[in-house]
Amino acid sequence: MSADRPPRAPPPPDGMGDAITGFWLLKTEPDEYSFDDLLRDGATAWDGVRNATAQMHLRAMAAGDACVIYHTGEERRAVGLARVERAPYPDPADPTGKAVLVDVRAGERLARPVSLEQLKALPIFAESPLLRIGRLSVVPLTAEQLAALRQAAGG
Repeated sequence: MSADRPPRAPPPPDGMGDAITGFWLLKTEPDEYSFDDLLRDGATAWDGVRNATAQMHLRAMAAGDACVIYHTGEERRAVGLARVERAPYPDPADPTGKAVLVDVRAGERLARPVSLEQLKALPIFAESPLLRIGRLSVVPLTAEQLAALRQAAGG
């Protein structure tokens, strides 16, 4: 197993797909592209990521991986679930040819949004890049972190 990939785990319940191999938190500014936009569109190319570490995480994704959609800005909260529909491929908007993107398919809205403050209060997130590298837009999650987040959301 690559050190860049989160650990594999059995498939999660309700609407997250079948073979889940990795777990990710994807940040988005809701004024630019919100979870409601993803629900409306059904799926989208997750583009615009330029940070080297976030790009490394995008390259580690695989079709079927579970994603949590997190609204940044004033909201700062996890709001919905999605999954990677298409593995990384070259970002046509990048003139250098180095950046990749993935296609993401909407899952379900979380029963209750989970705020950054709630995540900070969960010991399992203490060493997470979500808290240590606040501006990172693509964050790996462990199976345990995803389970804790889902529990905090009421499901």
